[in-house]
Amino acid sequence: MAQANEFAPGLVVRGATLPLNLSDFKLIAFDMDSTLINIECVDEIADAVGRKAEVAAITEAAMQGIIADYKESLRQRVALLKGVTLEDLDRVFTDRLQFNPGAKELIDAAKAAGLKTLLVSGGFTYFSDRVKQNLGIDFARSNMLEVDNGVLTGRMVDQAWGDICDGAEKRRTLLEVASLMGIDPSQTIAVGDGANDLPMMGVAGLSVAYHAKPAVRAQATVAINQGGLDRLLEVLR
Repeated sequence: MAQANEFAPGLVVRGATLPLNLSDFKLIAFDMDSTLINIECVDEIADAVGRKAEVAAITEAAMQGIIADYKESLRQRVALLKGVTLEDLDRVFTDRLQFNPGAKELIDAAKAAGLKTLLVSGGFTYFSDRVKQNLGIDFARSNMLEVDNGVLTGRMVDQAWGDICDGAEKRRTLLEVASLMGIDPSQTIAVGDGANDLPMMGVAGLSVAYHAKPAVRAQATVAINQGGLDRLLEVLR
C-alpha cells in the first residue's frame, strides 16, 4: 500500500502524483449520508418512533464493515421504521438535515470545470431527491421507502435498476454512468465515508474519504479528516 503523507493539516494524500487537475476528471460521485449531509437519515427517522439507538447501532456496524451484508442490515433498519409518517420525514429534512461544509462549493467548482455530478446513496429518495435539487446534482440513485396512506410500511420498493443500493450497486452505478458518458473509470472521482462506499471508491480514478471510518481512510487516495468537502480543491487545482 502506498505511503500516506499529510498534505496539509487534516488532509492526507496517498500514492498520487501532485498536483492533479480537476478538469482531468469528468464525473464526481458522492455518497449522501454523513458525506454531503451531516446526518444518517435512517437513524433520525427512527428517532420519530423511539428506535434511534437500535437503528443507529446497526448503521454504525454496517458503516464500519462489521456487518458484511449491507442489504440485510438496511432491511432490518427499515422494518423498524414502520409507522413513521411523511410528516416525520419532512421534519427530519427541515429540522435536522444540513449540508456538510464545502459541499456546495465543491460541487459548483466541479461543474465549472466541466464535470458531471452523481449522488449514489444507500439512503432514501425522499431525501436524495431534495439534496440533488438543492445542490444542483445531475444524477441520483438511492432506495425508495414504501408508503401506504402517508405512513411507512417498513419495506422498500424495487426500482428499475434493482432492489437496494448497496456497495455493489454504488460501484455498478458509477461504472454505468461513466460508460453512458463515454469516459474511462480513471476519469471519475468517488467520495464517501463508510464501508459500503469502498466498492465505488475502488474503481474510481481518485478515491476520497470524508471524515470517514478508519477502514475507508486507510484505502482512500485522499482523506479529508478536518474541515469541509471543498478541501479537496487543495489537492485538485
